[in-house]
Formats: sequence, C-alpha cells, structure tokens
Amino acid sequence: MLPEHLLRQILDNLTTAVVLLDGSLRVSYMNPAAEMLLEVSGQRVQGQRISSLFSDAVESMESLRNSISNGHPFTKREAQLNLSNGQCLMVDYSVTPVQASERNWVLLELLPRDRLLRITREEAQLSKQEVTRVLVRGLAHEIKNPLGGIRGAAQLLARELVEPSLQDYTDVIIQEADRLRNLVDRMLGPYQPPRLAPINIHEITEHVCSLIQAETQGNMDILRDYDPSIPDLLGDREQLIQAVLNIVRNAMQAIMAEADGRRGQIILRTRTLRQFTIGSKRHRLVCRLEITDNGPGIAPGILDSIFYPMVSGRADGTGLGLSITQNIVTRHQGLIECDSVPGHTTFTLFLPLPGEDE
Repeated sequence: MLPEHLLRQILDNLTTAVVLLDGSLRVSYMNPAAEMLLEVSGQRVQGQRISSLFSDAVESMESLRNSISNGHPFTKREAQLNLSNGQCLMVDYSVTPVQASERNWVLLELLPRDRLLRITREEAQLSKQEVTRVLVRGLAHEIKNPLGGIRGAAQLLARELVEPSLQDYTDVIIQEADRLRNLVDRMLGPYQPPRLAPINIHEITEHVCSLIQAETQGNMDILRDYDPSIPDLLGDREQLIQAVLNIVRNAMQAIMAEADGRRGQIILRTRTLRQFTIGSKRHRLVCRLEITDNGPGIAPGILDSIFYPMVSGRADGTGLGLSITQNIVTRHQGLIECDSVPGHTTFTLFLPLPGEDE
C-alpha cells in the first residue's frame, strides 16, 4: 500500500483534472489540474457542493446521485459545463464510485475537449507553417539564382552599348531584378535568428502604439487593457516590434479603407496563461497578446491562408506582413491565431515566458 502523501503527490502532478466528492456530492479534494480547468481554488471550495463549481443538465446531476446509490460508473462525452464565473467549458467526464473508510465517494475525472481541439488545430497550423517555410526557401533559391545571372548579364551588356540612351533598358532590367530579389528576401523574413534579451511586452506594444498614433494623427482610438504583472519575456526587441506593428498597421489600413463614418478602434490586451501548450511543448507561463479592431473583417475565403506569403485582403497589399509576423513569432517558439467576423477581428499572439526553472 502506497503512503497517503505519495498518492496525493501523484494526483497533484496529474495533467488530468480530478475532483473527489463525498456521498453528499461535496468537494473533498481537487488537484491543481482541476483548479486550473475550473478556475477555482481547491481550498476555497472544499466542502461545497459540486453544483457551486459548475452546472450541467439536470439529468446529469441525477446520474451522479444514482452512481453513488447503485455503484455504477459512467462517462459523458462533450458535456457543456457552465462555470461559476460565467464561462462555458466543453469536457468529457467520467464518474467512478469509490468505497473507502466505510464511506461512499465519487471520483470525477474531467478532460477538456476545447483544449484538445485547440492543440490539434495548433499542431496542424505549425505543420503548415513549416511546410510553407520549406517551400518559400526552395522557391527563393530557384528565383535568386537566375536573377543574379540576369542582373550580371545586364551590367555586362550596359558596358558594351555604344549609345547611352540604350542603357535605359539595361537599367530597367537591373532595377527589376533588384526589386524581385528584395521581394524574395522579404518573403524569407529576418536573416538573423532572434537576439534574445529580457524585454517587457508592454514596451513593445507602447512603441507600436506611438507609431500608429503618429500615422493616424489622433483619428483612431487605440485602447490598452494590460496586465501589469506580466514578467519580462526573452525576445528580440526589433523583431517583435515589427511583428506587432504589421498586425496593428494592417488593422489601421483596413479600418481607414472602409471609410463608413464609424470611428476606428484598436484594442491591445495582454494576459498571462498557465500550463499552456504550444505545439507539442507545454509551458508553465505564456504571455497572450490580443490585437482587436472594429474594421470590416477578413474575407472568409482567405481567413485560413492569411499567413501564407502573397495573400492579402487589400488590392494594394503585398501579402507579406502577416507571413513575416508568423515567421518572427515562430522563431520565438510562439504561436499566432486569428478570428474574424465583420466588425471584430482579433489576432492573438502566444509567447512563452521564462519558467521558474529558467
């Protein structure tokens, strides 16, 4: 028989949310994973009825009582729980009756469906990002090699021309070759890996806000909703400024292009997330930066491909800004997501923060 303190330590370190209820459906124990999932303190809710944590369908609560009386376990899939803080949570949960110390107990295991779906979506997105980067690198190599030959040949031809007026044509060839080379370089993103140094996310957002306010000359509302307790992250200041500026400037241009008389608004919101998974890696602490605007939104037809190079919702757009932003965020081991409907577009950046062991 394992010692009680070891059993508790095992439960405390499980990533599955576990709640132990007594025969009256009152909370006797809750592991840290359950505290994070239900967003409550286990000590504070100890002794409270399970209905104070969340509410489910009436028949489900009745099934809990029946499980105690008849001793039969059951599992419910895709249950929508309404938490005490007003949020909704989609979970699978299993109920197992347990008899110990001459008492009846109920072991409740909760597995969040939302999180699993998000992790699956993120892994697919990261996989597509990597495929895109490989394709762009290969394409850039195939383009830049002949461009160099074309430019060199044009320079040699210019030296052989007798009439100076004919050099206008070789100048056009050289200029266009340079333009295409610069375009390919922008598609590839920054050459240098991030030069990491401690920096506060709000230093980055405030710098971007000052640039946008200067460009709009006060004709747009830029609102802040910051969490001042966010610690410094390890990042490249210039690259992160470029990443955030690309998103905010896109929002500004989309709002100004709409010109429907409604005053433009951009909101920058920062929060911290605990035990957050990016790709296959779980981080103890992550900074979440949301950039929300009230512009026309992104056309549904391109929403899934806006991070690909040369994809733009504007006729005069280059389609490189978001691709570069994604490249920078990925180099910082982070993730970028987008949700958009007309009048409400949100880009969310997730950037890992140094953990306690770092």
